[in-house]
Amino acid sequence: MNFAVGYKPMLGDSNTMDNLEKQLICPICLEMFTKPVVILPCQHNLCRKCANDVFQASNPLWQSRGSTTASSGGRFRCPSCRHEVILDRHGVYGLQRNLLVENIIDIYKQESSRPIHTKLEQQLMCEEHEEEKINIYCLTCETPTCSMCKVFGAHKDCEVAPLQNVYQRQKTELSDGIAVLVAGNDRIQAMISQLEGICKTIEDNGQRQKQHLCEKFDALYSVLEERKKELLLCITREQDEKLGHVRALSRQYGDYLEGASKLVETCIQSMEEQQMAAFLQHAKELIKKMTDTAKASNMERTEPGYENMDHFIINTEDVSGMLRTIDFQQVSKGGDNEPVYEAEEEEEVAQQSTDAQVQ
Repeated sequence: MNFAVGYKPMLGDSNTMDNLEKQLICPICLEMFTKPVVILPCQHNLCRKCANDVFQASNPLWQSRGSTTASSGGRFRCPSCRHEVILDRHGVYGLQRNLLVENIIDIYKQESSRPIHTKLEQQLMCEEHEEEKINIYCLTCETPTCSMCKVFGAHKDCEVAPLQNVYQRQKTELSDGIAVLVAGNDRIQAMISQLEGICKTIEDNGQRQKQHLCEKFDALYSVLEERKKELLLCITREQDEKLGHVRALSRQYGDYLEGASKLVETCIQSMEEQQMAAFLQHAKELIKKMTDTAKASNMERTEPGYENMDHFIINTEDVSGMLRTIDFQQVSKGGDNEPVYEAEEEEEVAQQSTDAQVQ
């Protein structure tokens, strides 16, 4: 659907005047009647120009008023009730003007607390019907359109709804989506802070275990120097592995937060759009993006105690002959400490080392 920019007059917000105004709205242009004519015998009213547009579209071969060629009239179908009327050679100009409705409109304009046509609102116009405003929403095609497109154009077989209803519904849906994303962003920010705290704890625990390891090996300096370097490397390797994993998670959450924040900014800017049709052109896509982004917030987390490095426990009471078999104690899934050794010593030496481990 193609749109052009035009202007639409706005009226006051008084409930009483609004209710009256609704009774004075043409079903074709959705504006207040201009030179209303009454369709006999169904008694419905239309603007004379709107009635003429409908009549001309239904009777393309009919000669307009003022033509020198005689015309035999044509058929006219009321857009409100679909009642068909046979018009004479004068066409819609032969229909009786509804002076009562015109008088009511004059009184309404005089009594309205806010003058009609004093405030202009930018309005999208239909490019297929240049004088028609975009005033309804096609539910079938999911696009704003005009009344003439519904009556005679591409949307005549489609289901339509008032533009205001769809505008309010999708704007509410988008607003709710923004609230969900903002709440999700707060949760992600808290998770990033938690991950940063885990990084600091891992660094502190790693440093503490390094210091403890150095103190133990310094007491056995001559024999343990080589082994000390190997075990320091083990601690550093696991520390780096954990830090790398946690920092990767932190970057992942940060990237998500940045993308979600930009999407929120885009949605907020869209919420500021006052034009219903222009808003609806992008609302559905933004809602889908918000839904997909919200689903993507459930990312990987570290397991409880992931930052713990207390399993790097050493035994300084072993005999010098067992020093080369010293290794970190590993915590089993059942919670019992089970020593692990390299296969460098005989089984007897390994058993002696097991009995001497500090639990």
